[in-house]
Amino acid sequence: MKIVRVHLLISGLVQGVFFRHYTFEQAHQLGLTGWVRNLAGGQVETIIEGPKDKVDEMITWCQHGPQTAKVTNVDIQWETADGSFKTFDII
Repeated sequence: MKIVRVHLLISGLVQGVFFRHYTFEQAHQLGLTGWVRNLAGGQVETIIEGPKDKVDEMITWCQHGPQTAKVTNVDIQWETADGSFKTFDII
């Protein structure tokens, strides 16, 4: 099973709507590792590692987020997975 890493910058109404919390829950349900955080400019940033099919599911989820969010853009950058994450955290 190939492990991949993706770095996402999520724009829109994504802060103050529990986006990080729901991202954390979704990542745990999918068995993914990495982290999620708010950025000063109003975006949410996340790095996710795991099996390609599960990471793809997570990207799809991030493109709409929880019901309270209004995602307008997701910038997707594929990176080299290095297995450095043991859990998925909110930072």
